[in-house]
Amino acid sequence: MSGPSHPLRTAAAALGAVLLAAGLVAGPAPGPVRAAATITNPGFESSGASQSPPGWSESSSSGQQSASFTEAGGRSGNYRLSHWASGAYRVETYQQLTGLGSGSYTLRAWVRSGGGQVAAYLALRNCGGAEQRANIPTTSNWTQISVTAQVSSGQCTAAVVSDARAGNWINVDDVEFTGGGTGNPGGSISIRGADVSTLLKSQDRGGIYRDAAGNQRDPLQLLRAGGVDYARLKVWVNPADGYNNKARVLSMASRVKAQGMRLLIDFHYSDSWADPGKQNKPAAWSGYNFNQLRDAVYHHTYDVLSALKAQGTTADMVQVGNEINDGMLWPDGRSNNWANLAALLTAGGNAVKAVNGSTQVLLHLAEGGNNSQHRWWFDQAVSRGVPFDVIGVSHYLYWHGSLSSLQANLNDLAARYGKPVLVAETAYGFTLNADDSEPNIFNSSLQQAGGYPATPQGQADALRAVFDVVRSVPNGRGLGVFYWEPTWTAVSGNGWDPTNPSSGNGWENQALFDYGDRALPGLSVFGSV
Repeated sequence: MSGPSHPLRTAAAALGAVLLAAGLVAGPAPGPVRAAATITNPGFESSGASQSPPGWSESSSSGQQSASFTEAGGRSGNYRLSHWASGAYRVETYQQLTGLGSGSYTLRAWVRSGGGQVAAYLALRNCGGAEQRANIPTTSNWTQISVTAQVSSGQCTAAVVSDARAGNWINVDDVEFTGGGTGNPGGSISIRGADVSTLLKSQDRGGIYRDAAGNQRDPLQLLRAGGVDYARLKVWVNPADGYNNKARVLSMASRVKAQGMRLLIDFHYSDSWADPGKQNKPAAWSGYNFNQLRDAVYHHTYDVLSALKAQGTTADMVQVGNEINDGMLWPDGRSNNWANLAALLTAGGNAVKAVNGSTQVLLHLAEGGNNSQHRWWFDQAVSRGVPFDVIGVSHYLYWHGSLSSLQANLNDLAARYGKPVLVAETAYGFTLNADDSEPNIFNSSLQQAGGYPATPQGQADALRAVFDVVRSVPNGRGLGVFYWEPTWTAVSGNGWDPTNPSSGNGWENQALFDYGDRALPGLSVFGSV
C-alpha cells in the first residue's frame, strides 16, 4: 500500500503543534465562502506538496489540521490529498460552493485507503437538506466513489472527512462536483434493474415486504417506487420445485409488465443453477446428440419467448446463457470447443429475433474485471458470427475485483466491439448477521475484500459506486445495472436447492429488505442515479 510519507508527516505534525502551542502561528482560519459552482484545485496540483492545498480549507475537532496535506503520488498529475497522523485524529478538507441552482448535485473523487478508521467518507452538507455521505472503501487501488445531494439553498459544502486512529490513511485525487444526477459526461443510465427470480416462491411460502415505514406492500410496487424499471427473470427447463419454469415465468412477467417495467429473460438452459462452475444439461436433453441439442436450444428459447409475446408481455432483452465464461451445456458447448458453443449461441440468438426482431440479445459473462478473458471470449464469438446486441458482466466487488478493474474492462469491451454494456448482476451485504440457519455467502472476509462496510449505508454506497462505473463508460455505452435477488429474504421453503424444500438461503443479508422485511436505503439508489 502506498500511504503518506509517514516519517516526514510525523515531523511536520510535531513542528506544527509546537508552533501553534507557542502562539507563533495561527490555526487555519475558516475557509471563505466561495462564489463558485465547481471545485477549485480538484487535482491538488496547485503549489505542489503543501500543508494547505490552495482552494481548500481544513478543520479539525482534535486540533490536528496538519493531518490533512498534499504530497507526491497523484492518480493523475503529480500530487494527491492525504489524511494521516501518527496519533488519533479527526480532520476534514472542504470547499463551500455558492451560486448553485436548485437540483441534484454529485461529488465524485478517486480514493484509496488503508482502512481501520472510525469513519472516512465524502460528504455533501449545508445544501438545504440532510447531509449525504459516501464511505471511502479500504483499497490500495484508486477507486472512484460519489455522493449525491439535492441543493435547495443555493450553496453546498463538499468535504473529505477522516475520523481516524493512529497511522490510518486515505488518499484523494481528481475531485468533481457536477449538477444533474451523477453529472457524469459518459452517459445517462437507462437500466435500473433487479433480478426477482425467487420472488414468486418467496411470496407463495409466506414472504412479506414492507416499505421503510413498515407498511406492507406489494414487493414489485416497492421496487418500482424505488426507481427499479427493469426486471430480470431466469428460466429453467424442468426444475424440481416447479419454479422458474415457463408457466411461472409467464405469471411473473405479467406482474412485471403491469408495473410498467421492462423485462429481461435469462435462459440458463438447465434444470437448476448455471454459472461458471456448472453448466449442466437439462435431464430431458441429456441423451441428445449435438444437432439435437442445438435444435433444443432454439425451440426452448422460441417456445418461452413466443408464449410471453402471445400474452402481451414481450421480452425486451434476452440472455442466451448465464455466466457462460466456460460455455454452456457441458461438455458439448464448453469453451474448449468454440465451434459447438458458437452454434448453440447462434441458435438461441436466432430464436430471440424470430419471435421479436427488436428484442435485444445479451451475452453474459462473470468476473467483470477480467479483461483478458473477456477479450478472448468475445473475439471468439465475433469471429464466428455469433449474433448479440449487448455485453453483460457480473461484478460482485468481493469476488470480481475493484471498481477500477470493472471500469477498465467495460470501457474496453464497449470500444472494442462497439456494443453497449451493462452489469447483469451485482449485490452487497447490509449485515454480517444471519436470518436463518444457512451460512451466508457474504461474510467478514468478503466484506474486507469488497471494501465497503456491511451496513445498510455501506450496501447503498457499493451499489451507487457500480452504477457510477457504468455511467462512466464513454460514448453513452453504459446502459445500467441489475441488482441480483433484492427480494430473496429468509423464507422457510425458499432455499438454495430446488430439490430440497428444507434447504436454507445464503443470500438474505444481501437483499434490499432487512430482517424486519423493511426496504433498506439501497433501494433508494435506483431512483437517484
